[in-house]
Amino acid sequence: MRNWLELIANFFSSFFYVEPSCLLRVTRILTSVSLMKAVILAAGYGTRLQKDVLSDRSGRYAHLAGVAKPLLPVGDRALISHWVRALSDSGGVDCIYVVTNAVYLSAFQEWAAHFPNVQILCDQTTSNDNRLGAVACLQLSIKHFQIDDHVVVIGGDTLFREDFSVRRVLERFSHLQAEKDSSCLVLSYQCADQETQKYGILEVDADHRVVCMKEKPLPTETPSRRACPCFYVLSKKSLHYLDTFLEEKKDAPIGQRDAPGNFVSWIIPRAPVFAYHISGRFDVGNLSSYLECDLYFRDKLQDVQSYMV
Repeated sequence: MRNWLELIANFFSSFFYVEPSCLLRVTRILTSVSLMKAVILAAGYGTRLQKDVLSDRSGRYAHLAGVAKPLLPVGDRALISHWVRALSDSGGVDCIYVVTNAVYLSAFQEWAAHFPNVQILCDQTTSNDNRLGAVACLQLSIKHFQIDDHVVVIGGDTLFREDFSVRRVLERFSHLQAEKDSSCLVLSYQCADQETQKYGILEVDADHRVVCMKEKPLPTETPSRRACPCFYVLSKKSLHYLDTFLEEKKDAPIGQRDAPGNFVSWIIPRAPVFAYHISGRFDVGNLSSYLECDLYFRDKLQDVQSYMV
């Protein structure tokens, strides 16, 4: 693909005079748009949501018992299917890898049979107590599938508001790559004061480069209200940091190496990371947050076919 894009740039330069510096910039932008890979992290056990479902005495949510969060019905399809369609239609991703656990493996394999560009990987864990953690699952995917491309990393229990566009995010990433090929891109949205203690909060400079990410700070501990959801575009030059991070954290409690935000926070001093603003997200953690998400997709989403593309 890279050679074809370079030929296109050279073709236009043969008909029109283009300043050499401008042609170089155009070529760099074009050739940085090679197809990426996507890894969807779906190895969680959904303990909070399943606890809510089992404790509900109405019976209205019995059909959700034992269902992995990414496979929950949201609107007219499974939550994760919204991502597969948006990533596939964006034109920037050619392979989608989903990492899950041994408990939900067969359910994901059955679901993936309808998507030829999706492959499933099992982390071999069987309970929340012996989980690998999201960062280790990402590393497992990179090594198992021998990924040597830029990677879109997505939390399998997350969706965004209707104005979000995978294509626009990848275009922004491509421009960053043209400037510096080690650049990574994360998302941020405005959260309320009382919500800072629930999320990783980004602090950015005037160029939207991330200066630091504070994990669940008090409102008084940061002037920022930029919450960072689990959607990252990692450059292929940054992937080797996974090994270093996990080696450094191998003796740390699971809480310090589980959440992918811990890796993002760690990588910020080592590679340029930029923030891309979005309007908001749905984080399916418990039953009430799932019902809110499902209601939005059933009653408020205007155009499901172009959603997130």
